Amino acid sequence: MFVPTVVPVPQPSTGPRTDARPGATTPPNAIAVSLGSGRIQVWAAGRGGLGCPSAGTAGTSRVPVRRGRVVDGPGCTGVLSQLIRQYRDPIPAGPVVVVCRPVQTTTTEQHALGQVVEAVFAPSRVLFIDTVRAAAIGAGAATGGLLVVDIGAEISEAAILRDGRVTAARRTDIGTRDLTHGAPTEMLSHAVARMIKELCGDAATRAVVPTALRRGLLVVGDGAGTPDLIAQIAANLRIPVQAASAPWTAALTGAGLAALSAARHPSTR
Repeated sequence: MFVPTVVPVPQPSTGPRTDARPGATTPPNAIAVSLGSGRIQVWAAGRGGLGCPSAGTAGTSRVPVRRGRVVDGPGCTGVLSQLIRQYRDPIPAGPVVVVCRPVQTTTTEQHALGQVVEAVFAPSRVLFIDTVRAAAIGAGAATGGLLVVDIGAEISEAAILRDGRVTAARRTDIGTRDLTHGAPTEMLSHAVARMIKELCGDAATRAVVPTALRRGLLVVGDGAGTPDLIAQIAANLRIPVQAASAPWTAALTGAGLAALSAARHPSTR
């Protein structure tokens, strides 16, 4: 049985209010999508967010997303289509859709994400945003220098951002699901620490590293809810490590804000 869960993704305080009164402002036709290996999430302006497990829905036991890559396009389309049917009112045609993508996504992988979104929404525009960038925006931490890691079910991404822009990033095909399958926590913590150390040694990040290190590491995704993992990462890096206040929805929130901005300002890229 398909049972979606509500994803609490707040609209910004400056956003339009949904109001049935004549002449009231209606929300822009903006959508945010996150197709994760663990969960598929969607947010629609004026409707809020929904999420469901990536596998075991839409009448199939196949997992449509593996290691951050769409491996079953029709299955992924089915899950997302079934999810948005839970909204009381249908989503109008032609929305602006912002899709979260892992860093270092190939052209082929991005095309597969785009095909799913095209099939479900018939959008007027599809824009892509790196998940780590979206998470920083959603966590309200996009200004200045920032170290962020998104530890998902099957992949982990790390990046150094400068004023909300990714300066350098790394990605590894290890996530929290590997821990549930018997991999030691140390394997994941060491992988994260290695990516952060590589980023700090990257020539492109030298100007922003001191500020980012002083702020510490922001953790989003599934890994943010694993205290032992957080403690091990902190011990390996010897810097402050902090979980975002809403780690499971930070990227969707940031993508939603980006979608609102793009819908209101069509010339913005």
